[in-house]
Amino acid sequence: MKLKSNLTLAIACFLSISICLTASGGESTQPPSDIIESERTLQSLVDQATRTTLEKFADKNLKQDQLSITLIDLREPQRPVTASYRGNERIYPASVVKLFYLAAAHRWLEDKTIADTPELRRSLKDMIVDSSNEATQYILDVVTHTTGGYELLPKEMEKWQHQRNAVNRYFTSIGYTNINVNQKTFCEDAYGRESVSRGPKGENRNKLTTDATARLMMEIATGKSVTPQRSAQMMELLKRDYSNKSKDAEDQGRGFTGIALAGSEGARLWSKAGWTSTTRHDVAYIELPDGNKFVLATFTTDHANEREIIPTVARVVISGLKDLR
Repeated sequence: MKLKSNLTLAIACFLSISICLTASGGESTQPPSDIIESERTLQSLVDQATRTTLEKFADKNLKQDQLSITLIDLREPQRPVTASYRGNERIYPASVVKLFYLAAAHRWLEDKTIADTPELRRSLKDMIVDSSNEATQYILDVVTHTTGGYELLPKEMEKWQHQRNAVNRYFTSIGYTNINVNQKTFCEDAYGRESVSRGPKGENRNKLTTDATARLMMEIATGKSVTPQRSAQMMELLKRDYSNKSKDAEDQGRGFTGIALAGSEGARLWSKAGWTSTTRHDVAYIELPDGNKFVLATFTTDHANEREIIPTVARVVISGLKDLR
């Protein structure tokens, strides 16, 4: 009992350093004084979700640094409120990165720097709906004008890498920080110039934070990513069916945040999941029948087979939102 109490105290102390932020139109702003109390309440909800999840999975050895959460309250879309736990930690995102390639492709389409072809549309759909890695590879080729293949000479590789960083430059230009989105996703492994691009120790692998991921989902859900019309097209691909149960660990609607909605009537779900042998992530936008609307990004590492961690976080959030002012 003493050990458990000490663990609980340690978790509580660790969580006490969490901070809350506000964002409007996807950009951080100083919180207006009239919503500071609401923010604190939202942060306490994230703290509760974190504490509950860590305690529930303590017997599975879920550690504090294996969980990251960002929650955005969108009951007032023009005044979103954000709270997080380890929200700015860089984590390998698995297939969640495909959300960023989706937004980049639509930016390029809007700017008419790439052609809107049936093949491109087929690939966008397969990348998001089925989480196809092959489709993702094609999209990144089109957007960055790079292709995989044999190793290049150093100067050629430098030019290739500059082109491949096009998506990074775009998101940097609109205020995203602490992320890396310049690598393809693979079912097995990268070879040739793709492997060289990753770096000998994988130092150039994709990295995302739950803060950045939640921000992008918020911008898409509120029609602020590229244009309202293109945001709507993205939302159509992200729409998920969470009804019924599924034993498929890779079912994006029924295997991640959507588990927390099982049995609900009237809720709506849009999401993008990612999973590997070591990671299990999801970012979801949810509209509840009671009027609550929120984005929840949950990343977990080294517990890829624990399907209940992500919905545990979501259940606490859903239950607690109704009590927020």
